Amino acid sequence: MYNAIKVVQGDITQFPAEALVNAANRSLLGGGGVDGAIHRAAGPALLAACRKLGGCETGQAKITPGFNLSAKWVIHTVGPVWRGGSYGEPELLAACHQNSLALAIAKDVKTLAFPAISCGVYGYPVEAAAQVAITSTLKVVNQANDLQQVTFVCFSDEVFNTYQQVLSGFD
Repeated sequence: MYNAIKVVQGDITQFPAEALVNAANRSLLGGGGVDGAIHRAAGPALLAACRKLGGCETGQAKITPGFNLSAKWVIHTVGPVWRGGSYGEPELLAACHQNSLALAIAKDVKTLAFPAISCGVYGYPVEAAAQVAITSTLKVVNQANDLQQVTFVCFSDEVFNTYQQVLSGFD
């Protein structure tokens, strides 16, 4: 099932997947980085839909339509802020991926795109985040025959190269 997971470099808002995962903040009302880009690309209807969700706890995930995005769905998940690694960050980051995948499976999504959750302003070290992201995603994908492709869409060279290197270690 390793071929069901790939890493690409690009803009997640332009990626052709049925669902995109948004690295959101707890309010779900938009922000910077991936969150701001997804809100801008999806249009104001996304903000209106997110207002009705009542926020989201770290590690959890909620889903909305994709509105102006080519993706049918946006799965919003709140990654942990890195505080050194001994405050449950790996478990919370794994939960982000597992809960996002569970929502995708519940909506019969075949193709899903993740950003590098928590690797921006939340300060999670990229290599450690990639290990958690890919390991937790593989656990779900290996049990879910319905998911055809999960792609990690990395914006920067550093994040792309690191995720690619970590994934190649699973071959």
